[in-house]
Order: sequence, then structure tokens, then C-alpha cells
Amino acid sequence: MGYFSRTRSVLAPPIAALALSMALPAWAADYTQAPVLDERVAAGELPPVDERLPESPLVFETVESIGEYGGTLRRAILGGGDQHNIVRVIGHENLVRWSVDWTEIKPNIAESWDVSEDATTFTFHLREGMRWSDGEPFTADDIMFWYEVFMDERLTPSKHAIYVGPEGPVKVSKIDDYTVEFKFDEPNGLFIPNLAYGFGYYPVNYPKHYLSQFHADYNPEGIQALIDAEPAADDWVSLFMLKAGAMHTPAFWQNPDRPTLHPWKLKNAYGSSDRLVAERNPYFWKVDAEGQQLPYFDRITWDQVEDPETILLKAFNGEIDYMNRHLGRPANRAVLTDNAERGKYHFFDTNDLPSNGAILMLNLNNPDPVKNEVVNTKDFRIGLSYAVNRQEIIDLIYLGSGRPAQTAPQPVSPLYNERMAKQFTEYDPDKANEYLDKVLPEKDDEGFRLGPDGERFSLVFMVADVFGAQFPDVMELVSIYAADVGLDFQIRMSDRSRLQELASSAQHDAYIWNCAGGQSDAYTSPECYLPFGSAVYWAPEWARWGVDHNTGIEPPANVKTLFDQYDLVKSAPDADTRKAEMEKLLEMSADAFLTIGLVQSDPAFGVARNNVRNVPDPLPISGQLWYPSPYVSQMYYEGGKELP
Repeated sequence: MGYFSRTRSVLAPPIAALALSMALPAWAADYTQAPVLDERVAAGELPPVDERLPESPLVFETVESIGEYGGTLRRAILGGGDQHNIVRVIGHENLVRWSVDWTEIKPNIAESWDVSEDATTFTFHLREGMRWSDGEPFTADDIMFWYEVFMDERLTPSKHAIYVGPEGPVKVSKIDDYTVEFKFDEPNGLFIPNLAYGFGYYPVNYPKHYLSQFHADYNPEGIQALIDAEPAADDWVSLFMLKAGAMHTPAFWQNPDRPTLHPWKLKNAYGSSDRLVAERNPYFWKVDAEGQQLPYFDRITWDQVEDPETILLKAFNGEIDYMNRHLGRPANRAVLTDNAERGKYHFFDTNDLPSNGAILMLNLNNPDPVKNEVVNTKDFRIGLSYAVNRQEIIDLIYLGSGRPAQTAPQPVSPLYNERMAKQFTEYDPDKANEYLDKVLPEKDDEGFRLGPDGERFSLVFMVADVFGAQFPDVMELVSIYAADVGLDFQIRMSDRSRLQELASSAQHDAYIWNCAGGQSDAYTSPECYLPFGSAVYWAPEWARWGVDHNTGIEPPANVKTLFDQYDLVKSAPDADTRKAEMEKLLEMSADAFLTIGLVQSDPAFGVARNNVRNVPDPLPISGQLWYPSPYVSQMYYEGGKELP
């Protein structure tokens, strides 16, 4: 199915393939629900299941087998900024979605959609009778409320780039209660795939009936009492941001009262106790091929722990039922294998191929003018790249898994660019010194290079121990390599939340992270090829300018041309033209050499208890494809409960 296809009949194939009736309402008497909901229905606390589902619930294609109800899926979570641990499990229900094999975009919250011939206008048809987790109707008014928040400079001063075209933000209009139109001034051939990725969540996560109470324009008489009752709120804007925070931030998961369209709803706030609990949403709008309302698991829990090593121990002890986050590093494979029988788990692979797994990201918008001048000199970045012994990092830290590479599409990608991937990756201290001498020729008595101001040139790298990527260990080696060529790199450990807070405001020198764009997701997640999007912490002010030229900092000419080229990618009329324009963008990005990649890793892995079923293997993860969330609602325990 192409991105420009009309999809009004896309529900028919899976239903026909399962030899089920095309008349979905006739199913109603046959819908079934989880046993834990039977008592609530009998007591009058909930309507019958057929009244809780929309007129046309989504019939979810089966991953492996029809499931059984019951049990608690157990996981673990770190404190601070590990909210994506929740997002990637229960937080991906957008207007559209990718198929389980990531080959096709399918309906989701939107029952169907239409795209204009010029790819400027996108009309979404919502599911009639769909409800939020508290039973209130979900309609076009909820999307329009999000759009009002999106266009309000007080509430959304920085707009996510996928909702902004070259001529300005998308225009959203209500056609009727179940039809919404998104219109751009220029063609946007990537809008539908962008909506299928993680940041497509915005329009369908703002329940108007709940959140409007925290908006002064909707609740002028009662808003002050709500402000006074919230110690962290100074005014109604800060109150609204606390109650309606974006889903990829901790705030979203610290408000368990917020209604949701997700399969489970939080019972308590992230960080409020040692165990985070999510319970099934009785109004979830998907069913399996036999008419059983999803999800199968009754609840999901996350035990909050101090470090990834504790998660590893919990896996050994059989206390982790399904997880790849923090566990799937190469260094853990052997010890997890040794303890697989004890923990009663098996492995699954992940098709996780980012553009690079460990990237030195210098802040090219550094508020320190001396540092900013130096890091924005390409010769400095080239010199630093030659100074790093990538193969030693691979051998010592990643146990030989991976290959030296820059930030670039992976070799398996149709967009692979060999020059981009391999330039400046040799370990060559002589070349490093040659390039660095062009920028910082003077040294102090200890052999460290002096900046243009005559002071020792020093960069502080913020480092968080996340994803099992072993960034602290990598940076320890990088600081040694840097010292060998006269560069003073300091390491500051941070949790993810604090790192992102400082980096997003450009109040940092540098950090180490991974980046999307290793496969075909380069089209929609190019944030390390140009400063596009809200997570570009290596040039956050340029990224802001890219969305709105009245904000941020205007970038140099070679970076501005990257934005112009990406506009050509988005507006391309067909796939072949889009690929050609993307290849031009990658060549231009290679010339600019904006970030310093270290290692393109081999795919990671995860563990699942031996009775967990409907586990995609390999699990596709790429860029903002927030997996496994779309399919966790279909996972289940064989036997209906976790193993002892």
C-alpha cells in the first residue's frame, strides 16, 4: 500500500482472511472480555463489552496465536528519565500504525484516511463510538483541542517538526464529529509515515473533557484553585504543562488521572513508589480475530531500580517477563545465557540498527563563544574523529560486536553511503594532530591545547548510563584518546532527564548518545543528518530555527541548504524521486560532518519468559518506531499467568 493510497476498505483483508463476517456489528453478541472485568460489569460499574467498544473496533492481525487472558507482565525501570521504558511498552496508539513486519502503514485510531493528489491534504475518519479510558467519547473535538494547544505559543513555543511545513504549521479542521482534516501549504509525502512513528502521538493524547479544566480560557473561575492546590505550579501555563505534559517526557507518566486510549492505564505516578503499575483499560478499542477484547495481560508492573545491573539480576531470578531495554548489550549475552534455565527465559532478536550506537555530539550552539567557534570548525571535528581508536572500543567495551563507522545509514539500508559511513574513521593520531594544529596550535605546559583566548580548551561531556550502551565506559576511553592529542575532555555523569533538560536548552558542551536513521527511517528520522526535530541536542537552536525562522539561531549557509534539501525529500512526488533527493541530502550531510560516530553495532536482543507468546522475533526497532508497544496488547501467558 502506498502512502498516497485511499484506504477506506483496509479492514476487509484481515477479516476475510480469517473467514469472519464482514458485518462487524453482527459480532456484537460474540464480543468477550477479560474475566477480571466480568464482576465489574455484573456490579454495574461498567457497561457490557459491546457497549464499550466502538462501532468498528480494530481487528488486530494475529502475530502468532490467539491468546489467553490473565497475569501481570513484570519489568524494571530506572529512576529519572527512563520514561521511554513505559512509552515503548504501552504508549504507541496513533492515528495510523506500521504492520507487525514494518512493511505497510495500516489504520489504527483512524479507521481510514484519504490523501489529496498533491499530498497536501490528509483527511482522517475516526472510529465512531470510541472512548477514552474513563468512558468519555473520543471525537474530533479532542484532536481540535490538541491543535488549539499546539498553536498556542504559551503552551507550545516549540512545535514538533513533523507538524510544520516550509510555509508554516499544519492547519487542522473539524469536518464532523468523526472526521478531521490536516492541511499543509506544500506537499508532504512523509506525513503519513511520520504519524505512524512515535511522535505521531500528539493529536490523539489530549482528552478535552479532562485537560480543559487546567486551561484558563476554559475554566476562568476555577483555575486559580487548581493552581493553589498544585505546589509545583506558578501559573495556569505551568499547571497545564504538569497535567498535560508530552508523552515522551516524565510529566505524562506522572499524572495517572489523565485518560488514555492506550491498552493499559497507570494506576500510580512514575517515580511515586518503588513499583509502577498499569492496569487494563476496559474501553480499549481493539479485539483479536475471535472477538476477544484486548489486551490479554491484566496489568504491567515496573520495579524501579538503581542501575542496569540490578535489572540483570532480576532477569536471572525470573523476575523479568519481557524486556530488551537495558539488558540487550553484547557484554550481557554470555551471562544471560548461563542463567537462562534458572530464569526460565529465552532470547529474541531486535532489528535495532540505528545510524550509530555511540556518537560524540558537540553542541554546535554552545553559549560560550570560544568553544562555539572551535567546535563549529570542521577541521576540529575531523581531528577528534581521527583521534579515537574505534576498534579498541569495540573490542574492549562491546566484546568485538560492531564496526567502526560514522553516523550514517547502515550497510543493509538502500540509502547506504560508503563515504559517509567510513570517512575519518581510521585511528591515526598523526592525522588527528595535523587537523587539530590548524585550529588549536598552542599548548600549555602539560601538553593540553589552548583555545583562542589563551586558556586551556576543555569540553565537558554529559554522560548517562542508558540503553545498556555503556556510554560511561566508552567516554572514559575517548577522554584518554583525546588527552593523547592534547584535548581536555571532562566527564560529568547525569541521569537521562537532567541531560535532556540541559541539552535541549543548549546549556552544555557535548554529550554521547545514539541516533536514528540507520535504515529507511532516515527519511522520517534524519535528526543526525540535519538539525531536524525536537531531540536535536547537538544543535538545538538551529533545530528551533528550522521549525520557525523567528526562533532559535539562524544556522550557517551549508546547514540552511540541508533544510532546503529535506524540503525536497518531503515534497517528492514518488518513491524514486524521494530516494534520489534523500541520497543528495546524505551527500551534503557527509560534507558538513556534523556529528562524530564511533560504532555501528550489531542488532541487540531481549529476553522473554518461556511461556510468553506473540513475541515478534526479530522485534523491529528503528528511530522513532516505538516498539514493542503496538504489539504488547497481543502478548499473553500460555496458561494465563506468569511462570513461578
